[in-house]
Amino acid sequence: MIFSTLEHILTHISFSIVSIVITIHLITLLVDEIVRLYDSSEKGMIATFFCITGLLVTRWIYSGHFPLSDLYESLIFLSWSFSIIHIVPYLKKNKNHLSAITTPSVIFTQGFATSGLLTEMHQSAILVPALQSEWLIMHVSMMVLGYAALLCGSLLSVAFLVITFRKDIKMFFKSNHLLNESFSFGEIQYINKRSNVLRNTSCFSARNYYRSQLIQQLDHWSYRVISLGFIFLTIGILSGAVWANEAWGSYWNWDPKETWAFITWAIFAIYLHTRTNKNLQGANSAIMASIGFLIIWICYFGVNLLGIGLHSYGSFTLTSN
Repeated sequence: MIFSTLEHILTHISFSIVSIVITIHLITLLVDEIVRLYDSSEKGMIATFFCITGLLVTRWIYSGHFPLSDLYESLIFLSWSFSIIHIVPYLKKNKNHLSAITTPSVIFTQGFATSGLLTEMHQSAILVPALQSEWLIMHVSMMVLGYAALLCGSLLSVAFLVITFRKDIKMFFKSNHLLNESFSFGEIQYINKRSNVLRNTSCFSARNYYRSQLIQQLDHWSYRVISLGFIFLTIGILSGAVWANEAWGSYWNWDPKETWAFITWAIFAIYLHTRTNKNLQGANSAIMASIGFLIIWICYFGVNLLGIGLHSYGSFTLTSN
């Protein structure tokens, strides 16, 4: 009873803190960046990380097994993974470009996990025989960490595509507008306009410089985070294959979960391959990562809605009042 109450308190505290952090982020977006507010949001995410860690440890103690046995517990662990991805750059004193991705991800997963849809899973249950193995920690934790990193990296790629597309559109219309102004008058007017065009172009280039720097940073961080997630996913799939051989007598059974995990792995393997080709870097690789974002959610969440296959213990049923 005490552990259940403590878990309930920690869940609400972490959700409340991350909600405040998102509010702070919105304030810093609407006004000029305020250092104190930014530091407060970063410290808030660290506090959220410790709350979720305490929640997982508490559930681990009173349930007697590592809290990754159902969708509710995996969502809590996914929130923990997002928070740790967030604080690593902060601890290294780097500019945190992941905060706009990780903070909403934490509140989304926390909100869904604590919603009424998963009420039946809030109470810990005895593990099914297939999960009573030491491979549970290795396999599931690597998979969820991989999902978290790949989701963050994919969202950075989506942001890269959006900003790049807007930049190209603005440059296209800007250049057409300047050309029309330059050649629509006489020779004397053309000379006067030409100086204005040069000044406007230089101002436009100065503003565009910062946008280009942001695009490069998004591309850089997307590649780094996806590479890390791909390593986690690979380890998770390999450990899952070994576990499957021990539990079911076969390394691979083409279960829906296994099939979509392989598709996810293949999509991001193609992404990493495109990064090695200079002709395919940039928008092409970002499109592949964006496709991977949808594939991950199908693998992680969509397959659970089916409730079939060898991984059906991770499914859930929608409850209604």
